[in-house]
Amino acid sequence: MDTQIETTLEKDGILTLENLPFRAGDVVEVTVRAKADTAGPERRLTLRGTPVSYVAPFEPVAADDWESAK
Repeated sequence: MDTQIETTLEKDGILTLENLPFRAGDVVEVTVRAKADTAGPERRLTLRGTPVSYVAPFEPVAADDWESAK
């Protein structure tokens, strides 16, 4: 019997599941996966806090690629 349950963690690192359709002694396999659209902001903003440096910030970028400049 396959059962899919969606729940929200109330405490970091603790997952509680209740009212499962299994009985004491049943052997079950559990797979836990974060929903793609609800990943925490720290996962979506992995570059936040990364140092940024600019090499020649006032020089034109790809000036040779513009047809109108030729």
